[in-house]
Amino acid sequence: MQILYYHCFSGISGDMNLGAMADLGIPETYLQEIIARLNLPGVELVFEKDSRNSIFGTKATVKISGNTTHHRTLKNIEKMIRDAEFSDEITTTALDIFQHLAEAEADIHHKTPDTIHFHEVGGEDAIVDIVGAAAAYHYLHPDEVWTSVVELGNGLVKTAHGTMPVPAPATAALLKDTPVHIGGTDMEATTPTGAAILKTLTTRYVSDPLFIIKKTGYGIGHTISEIRPNLLRVHLAEIPRNKPSFHTSEADILECNLDDMNPEWFEHIMDALFKAGAADVTLTPVVMKKNRPGMVISVLSPVNKSQMLGEVLLRETTSLGYRRYRVEKSFLDRRIITLETSLGKVNIKESYFGDQVFTRKPEYEDCRRIAQAKGMPLKKVYERIWEEISKIK
Repeated sequence: MQILYYHCFSGISGDMNLGAMADLGIPETYLQEIIARLNLPGVELVFEKDSRNSIFGTKATVKISGNTTHHRTLKNIEKMIRDAEFSDEITTTALDIFQHLAEAEADIHHKTPDTIHFHEVGGEDAIVDIVGAAAAYHYLHPDEVWTSVVELGNGLVKTAHGTMPVPAPATAALLKDTPVHIGGTDMEATTPTGAAILKTLTTRYVSDPLFIIKKTGYGIGHTISEIRPNLLRVHLAEIPRNKPSFHTSEADILECNLDDMNPEWFEHIMDALFKAGAADVTLTPVVMKKNRPGMVISVLSPVNKSQMLGEVLLRETTSLGYRRYRVEKSFLDRRIITLETSLGKVNIKESYFGDQVFTRKPEYEDCRRIAQAKGMPLKKVYERIWEEISKIK
């Protein structure tokens, strides 16, 4: 399996991504020919070798001569991309990136995506960056795209709407529910365009990937920082066939002991924790001081959601506090497939060692739904579906 891995230790912008793609070996002429088909007068995509802190890579620059347009709607941009007659894959991916940008801007300005007027991200350079990103992705055609924790930067940035804090609101909206870091450098490390590219292409966020690096590219940014080099590093990597493959990531465990709460409340509390983003919630009976029977509630939390989940514990339980500690979570590749069974459609969870299917398991909620709808015992539904799963090759 081929992996494209974005190591965003110093963030990502559209031009850094283009530079990294060229540095990986995508022909510069191919990317330039793609951009030429957009028919943007006075726009030229130029690549040059450069370095930051003695790390050499490729810098991409969109050179513009003459008047430029910075106020386009999603409809304007869609027409421009469709008129260029790219492949269906490139067109769809480029429009998906712009759709994510439009949704983020619409949410910030309380409008609909179709009524948003793009400013910076509607300019020629952003269009080049996004179309180039789509073309590069399909040129490489990876099986999956993995991304590290994304550095957002710090400070203030000037925009068409005035001076704004870093990360810009659109960047923050686009990277909602993803692992990020703020304050690692003294500039805007990740731009809205870079965030939209990650939002569209990333299959999963992995802080400690396990793979074999086959090639590395460096995209040189246009800003110089004294804190860390303004670089985007991208690996083209492989997961070996027929070898165990698992991933690791950081998570938080939140715990509190309860001996004075109505046990009828636990179902409500667990539902509230799952809705707030908990990966798992467990209850463990314990004996507490003065031989009182009690319960430990444990919450497995994504790092970026632990504060919110801690607030749920304090708000919904009788506890006055909770413990939090960082753990490393290891897990297999997983995916959900839909199986058309004799009882109806059922989602099947698969896990993998490398390219080998390790386990298959029907989703409980689907089995319960079928049992209720057909008046069958749940165990009979499971038996029938397990029999049909065993026939999958």
